Amino acid sequence: MKLFKHTIFHQYRGLRRENYVLFFGNIVTNMGSMVWPMMTLILDQKMGMSAGNIALLLMVGSIICMPANLLGGRLADKVSKKKIILVGDIVSVTCYIACGLIPLSYATIGLIMFASVFQSIEGPAYSALIADITPTKDREKAYSLLYLGANIGLMVSPTLSGILFKDHLSLAFIISGVAIGCSTLLIWFLVRDITPVEEETEEAIYQKARKGASVWRILWENKAVLLFTIITALYYAAYNQFNFLMPLEMGHIHGDDGALIFGTVTSLNCIIVVIFTPLITGWFKKLRETGKLVVGRALLIAGYLLFILLLGFIPIYYAAIVLFTWGEIFSTLAEGPYESKRVPSSHRGRLTSVLGVTQGILLSLFNVGVGKVYDIAGSLGAWIIVLSAAGLSLLLAIWLIRLDRKKYPMLYLEKKEKGTNQTVEKPKETEQS
Repeated sequence: MKLFKHTIFHQYRGLRRENYVLFFGNIVTNMGSMVWPMMTLILDQKMGMSAGNIALLLMVGSIICMPANLLGGRLADKVSKKKIILVGDIVSVTCYIACGLIPLSYATIGLIMFASVFQSIEGPAYSALIADITPTKDREKAYSLLYLGANIGLMVSPTLSGILFKDHLSLAFIISGVAIGCSTLLIWFLVRDITPVEEETEEAIYQKARKGASVWRILWENKAVLLFTIITALYYAAYNQFNFLMPLEMGHIHGDDGALIFGTVTSLNCIIVVIFTPLITGWFKKLRETGKLVVGRALLIAGYLLFILLLGFIPIYYAAIVLFTWGEIFSTLAEGPYESKRVPSSHRGRLTSVLGVTQGILLSLFNVGVGKVYDIAGSLGAWIIVLSAAGLSLLLAIWLIRLDRKKYPMLYLEKKEKGTNQTVEKPKETEQS
């Protein structure tokens, strides 16, 4: 029991207060996250769209968000990250509450897309803020804690949205808006110290600011990060079928019960994340980011294969989601720390936005292709495409292990004495709201 307690709780000690505020903010926000998990089913069953048209609409939404993501990345490197987050949240709150007060129509979809634009602007700021306020040695813990908070909130919301889906969908929009509003207040009043950490360690050598260099030059000089971007984009193209192809399959096989079944599967996904994220963070802390990427992709493929081979047998959905979620945890624990340790601190926001846009382009094209194949050839052809993308991501992740060690040798030095490296912080600068 002592070992269990130590593994779960002790590893998250020693972070800044702001890390814990963002953790609780993520819990509150995701407790009200009831719209996006059900978006495919809303468009399919409430608005009568085909799989191809749903994918096309989602692609249009992604295209609209791409320049917003790039703008957000540039702003994150130039102005207050906290203010960017607050503005994005306020717009989102307004849009979601408005959606709950009007009849479901294309105007509702337009408001959701408008909110997504501002969420895309704030995304790079949120990610860069975590890296700014957290020393390299604690960064995996910080990203793990943020991810854990999101999924604690998501444990309830998908099942509740599945219950509200049939007759009370407008209430789901209002709850989402209120939850984001509560999170906004937490950040507004409690996130005060946003002073970036400045480090003098061997691990931090690749994070030194490079003023004046373009983001494209940084990427070109860091081929491993470029490969990581492609690997991640392919992974999320396959991963996103959890919210696109999976609910379509459940809706077509199980009818009106599909939304509730999918909601419970999504809630189980979050429960597994909450239980296993601290355990995997502690048990596999010596496994490097590149190794975690490989394990994550292998488990994703295993989960999808189990789902496909026994499609229609409801208990298997829950077994498949266990494997799928373990893969998600390994991938998430790897991605934030991998990127933040290998790019200059002066370019974190812009590089995060470039990564997001690359993922968005591939994901949009991929979803359209999968949707068209699903309409024409059925689910088998669509799943073959999905598994091919996941398999390619796995092979490239294996290649990245060797390339990364060659490109970033200082990250692979074994520390002989605990505490050899010291972290130096600038004098605190408190931002007034």
